[in-house]
Amino acid sequence: MQKFLILLTLNLTDWLPTTKKEVEQRGWDELDVILFSGDAYVDHPSFGAAVIGRTLKALGLKVAIVPQPNWRDDLRDFKKLGKPRLFFAISAGAMDSMINKYTANKRLRSEDAYTPDARIDLRPDYPTIVYSNILKELFPETPVILGGIEASLRRLSHYDYWQDKLLPSILLPAKADMLVYGAGEKPIQAIVEALEKGENIQTVDTIPQTVILRQNIQPEKGNIQLFSYEDCLKDKRKQAENFKHIEEESNKMHASRLVQSTENRLVVVNPPYPPMTTGEIDASFDLPYTRLPHPKYKDKRIPAYEMIRHSVNIHRGCFGGCAFCTISAHQGKFIASRSKKSILREVKKVTQMPDFKGYISDLGGPSANMYGMKGKDLAICAQCKKPSCIFPVICKNLNADHRPLLELYQAVDKIPEVKKSFIGSGVRYDLLVNQYENGELNKSARDYTQELIQKHVSGRLKVAPEHTSPQTLQCIRKPDFSTFRQFKKIFDKINREGNLKQQLIPYFMSSHPASEEIDMAELAVISKELNFQLEQIQDFTPTPMTLSTEIFYTGLHPYTLKPIYTAKTQAEKLNQRQYFFWYDPHYKQQIIRSLNKLKRPDLIKKLYAPNGNR
Repeated sequence: MQKFLILLTLNLTDWLPTTKKEVEQRGWDELDVILFSGDAYVDHPSFGAAVIGRTLKALGLKVAIVPQPNWRDDLRDFKKLGKPRLFFAISAGAMDSMINKYTANKRLRSEDAYTPDARIDLRPDYPTIVYSNILKELFPETPVILGGIEASLRRLSHYDYWQDKLLPSILLPAKADMLVYGAGEKPIQAIVEALEKGENIQTVDTIPQTVILRQNIQPEKGNIQLFSYEDCLKDKRKQAENFKHIEEESNKMHASRLVQSTENRLVVVNPPYPPMTTGEIDASFDLPYTRLPHPKYKDKRIPAYEMIRHSVNIHRGCFGGCAFCTISAHQGKFIASRSKKSILREVKKVTQMPDFKGYISDLGGPSANMYGMKGKDLAICAQCKKPSCIFPVICKNLNADHRPLLELYQAVDKIPEVKKSFIGSGVRYDLLVNQYENGELNKSARDYTQELIQKHVSGRLKVAPEHTSPQTLQCIRKPDFSTFRQFKKIFDKINREGNLKQQLIPYFMSSHPASEEIDMAELAVISKELNFQLEQIQDFTPTPMTLSTEIFYTGLHPYTLKPIYTAKTQAEKLNQRQYFFWYDPHYKQQIIRSLNKLKRPDLIKKLYAPNGNR
């Protein structure tokens, strides 16, 4: 009964306003900031637009959100709230809009997970550009500030897979005034402070974690001058060389400013803020979110919300440095962890939701088991520019202590309303099987592994070895496949001893740079030997500002400038992908023909010999 009373106590004004009527209900006659979002408005800390909206409101500003405005009609959605006092803010959504909308084969997806009833027609391609152009046309004097993953990954020249072109910084086609990359709470507060002091957006030059366009800038010692966009168009090698600087500066504790000449202007990327302190990240997560979709979506399903409604995010950042992953470019490698107190407060809020049945679906983050981890000696970290703390080996300076995470799990499980808490985020098993010099770290990893498998797996534990080929794993920045075998043995042993019937579900990828068809055939043989029929699979999709994408586009590894093979044509990609389905009779003859062509009858025998039950 108490849960229903909590729901009934919520009023429409507990959400940020989305319409003129809702603004008037608050007695406001002018807004300070209007935020346009490519996603439905879900007032939850996993949705970036809600985070920025709440952050601005906490500053005392009058803020409204316009979710998924109609860009096809008379543009009434862009006009209905008028002109804000300070600026318009734009986020294309919590997921890159083009990945969200198209498959690796560039086909339109059947669902948009961030849209009511999963409709696919409520978001344009590149919403950041579309929304910004409209606002600049309607309100040319009002600043437009871009944020979110789409803008963040396109802050400098970047390869766009969907147009198959090298494109300039998104600031230029969007005609916007400024871009915020990464987690936006700190830069957006600094922008507000500057504008409230009367500064002009065109002269606000040095706010960390922002990108600006200027005709010229004051030379500064330590600036890194990248090759111009025009140079990169003419020479892919220069684009590859640029990327090395971009990735290193995204992952340094004390980064340099990046400057790139583009179309007779300078794109200036100011270095990021230091990682958020525990107090700062707590302050963001402790804002008064309703944790619910806006009431306007009554009776409509928003798939992305359904996935996370009973989950809790415990940290930001990831030091894995996977070549295909955008987290490095967006959030960086340093972990910002919430306090146990803040996390428990949020868990208690989840337990009060009307539909909560006693199960927390995920206590996670970009990688589930990096909570509270950082360098033992931060002075060493301050000198480091490597994108990964755990590849090619786990850094000896990393304090990979799993005890704080274990204590957190145990504290959550003591909450009376919680029957069980699950870990749905990906687990870095290389952190669990590594042999550390410090015996306490080895014990904490063993204890964590035991508790994870015994108490926090919802029937299936998902991990991501990604491939079996040594050269492909080297390119991906993932450990040798033998590490996965080690973890599988531990998983199977704990399951046997506890009489548990849980599955280990590995993620694999085809057509990643350095993966050749023969590598995929060998992956099929290995997966058969391990009794896997793979289901969590994907074809590599190039996304802006990742190492893998730079290799795909330039054909060179940015750190060595040596050529790397990548499957690009549809035929090459399908030839690799087919091996995921070696067990499907429809693929058998096709795979046999391919393996004969590769002159590997030994692999045919391993896949389809009678004693192999196929």
